[in-house]
Parts: sequence; C-alpha cells; structure tokens
Amino acid sequence: MKVVAFNGSARKDGNTAILLNRVLQVLEAEGIETDLVQLAGKQVYGCNACRTCFTTKNKRCVIEGDKVNEYIQKMLDADGIILGSPVYFSMMTPEMKALIDRAGYVARANEDMFKRKVGAAVVAVRRAGAMPTFDAINHFFLISQMIVPGSSYWNIGIGNKKGEVESDEEGMRTMEDLGKNMAWLIKKLKT
Repeated sequence: MKVVAFNGSARKDGNTAILLNRVLQVLEAEGIETDLVQLAGKQVYGCNACRTCFTTKNKRCVIEGDKVNEYIQKMLDADGIILGSPVYFSMMTPEMKALIDRAGYVARANEDMFKRKVGAAVVAVRRAGAMPTFDAINHFFLISQMIVPGSSYWNIGIGNKKGEVESDEEGMRTMEDLGKNMAWLIKKLKT
C-alpha cells in the first residue's frame, strides 16, 4: 500500500509541506508507504489541450521537458493521492493546476486510470481562499471517479510565515484524522 503526496507550494518545506507531512506520518504509522513530491523549483508545464493522449492512450502526456509523466506514473502506482497547495489569490498554485490538468486528461484518456483510488486535498492558507482551493482540488478527484475520505474538519491549515501552521491545533488535528481515515479506507479497499 502506498500514498503519494504532491506539494504544490513554491516554498519547498513551508506550511503546505508541514501539513502534508503530518498526514504522511500517520499513514506511515499505519504501515502505508509514502512519498512526498515537492514541486518547488520544478517546471510544470500547463496542458495545451492537444488531446494526443486520447489518441496514443499510453498513459503519458505528449509534453516532454518536465517531470509530469513521472508524476502521473507515481499516481498510477499509488493507492492514494494527496494534492496539497497553498492559496494564491483565492486558488491553488499554477503548478498544481498544471499537474491536475495534465494528469486528469491522461487519466480520462486511459479509461479513468485513477478510478477508485483514494484522493485527498490539503490546503495551507493565510486567511481567505481556502474553500475554493479545497473544492477545486476535490473536483479533480471526483471527476476521476476517486474516493475522497472526510476528516474532522476540512483539510485546511492556517498560517502565513513558515511553520505558523503548526500553531493551528485544529488544522494539525484535522491532518492526523485525515491520515487515519485514508489508512482505514485504503486498507478496506485492499481486502
């Protein structure tokens, strides 16, 4: 059993990574292998809507020059996918959006290849925009026919400067509960 998490923040080890790592720690304690991919400093090209993936059906995007095909393979190999993003002007980062668009197109072109995997959104926010970001990421999971577990609150942590999110007790507890619920669900799906 494996979960791959993607940190869409431009800050490699900032608040989004802290939230994701809290979820991953719980998953690891439950015996689930984890992998954290940080998009910071990496080029992620946007989808050009060429729809070549619907012709080739090879589980790859035709765009080369970045690591999106590697990321798509990591998603395909995992039982669960976590997508984390800070809020930039009331929405996810452009890198996270590009990853979602390209992975989503490839998945749909290949018989919904993420179907029935477990997916969870994690959002770091200073003040406003958390819910539109959370909803947009979850739309990717839902249109991909994935299973989205709940938590004790929405998967949001509040903080501005690096590390401030750790002071959000409810947010950190929500990440722990998300990890427990993801582990439970993945184990149920594997039996």
